[in-house]
Amino acid sequence: MQLGSTKIIDTFAEAFGMRYVRLLVTAFDAYWLDAALREFTGYSSSVIACDAEAGIESYVDAENTPDGRCGATILVFGFSTEALTKAVPNRTGQCLMTCPTTAVYDGMPDAEETIPLGKHIRYFGDGFQKSKKLFGHRYWRIPVMDGEFLVEDRLGIAKGVAGGNIILQAESLQAALAAARRGSEALQAMAGVIAPFPGGVVRSGSKVGSVYKQLPASTADAYCPTLRGRTQTALMEDALCALEIVIDGVSEEVVGQAMAATVRATAGEGVVAIGAGNYGGKLGKHHYHLHQLLTDESE
Repeated sequence: MQLGSTKIIDTFAEAFGMRYVRLLVTAFDAYWLDAALREFTGYSSSVIACDAEAGIESYVDAENTPDGRCGATILVFGFSTEALTKAVPNRTGQCLMTCPTTAVYDGMPDAEETIPLGKHIRYFGDGFQKSKKLFGHRYWRIPVMDGEFLVEDRLGIAKGVAGGNIILQAESLQAALAAARRGSEALQAMAGVIAPFPGGVVRSGSKVGSVYKQLPASTADAYCPTLRGRTQTALMEDALCALEIVIDGVSEEVVGQAMAATVRATAGEGVVAIGAGNYGGKLGKHHYHLHQLLTDESE
């Protein structure tokens, strides 16, 4: 299959079932909102080493937030409810409560299952915290140096999918970077998905296992241009650089839609081929075949 001059390799991405929450964060203005978002989503690229995978889902106009201020939603993914129960309150307390003017609301108020948020963070108030229940939801007001930090008591949690991916191969670093940006920017217009790596892009793609027994993952040597001749390469003859885009989403369907949109945005001048990463189908139960995704999208 070809998209213009770009070959679409007949392969599939292998993704995993995950749990996720959605936080709605508001602040006094865009400056402080962005400061809070950057802090919360820092060091959240992969659960290989991070406590969670997180990213900005979308920005929310002031007329659509609970307190009439500018806002944004953050999606946070983890392997289990227990992992998110630890990671999300910790990140909220360290990264959002510390940022001037922020407030945090549940972005999935209709979820059947919840995890504690303000219920844990409230203890920072040292006994001065106050709670109030509105429309069936409990909020905590924690005194801080610019007034109060308002945070919802609990967050809805649901099942999602993480690890949808594409791997682009390009004739040059410049072409690879331009293509990766196109792919990442295509995702920004879509609800229900995030690309948790820096700028939405991964330069250090990984494989399962390592020659070092203590490591669960190591560099994807098949895609490293400097290792040609030393390992079994997966790079096309004309490819001098490869980059990966990893996608997490709220459902199997939305991840597939996001992958198809990303492939189409990424293909173009200087991009030799687009494929995907998998582990032989043995680890993740969600398999996204690139040719099928593009065929389904065009029907």
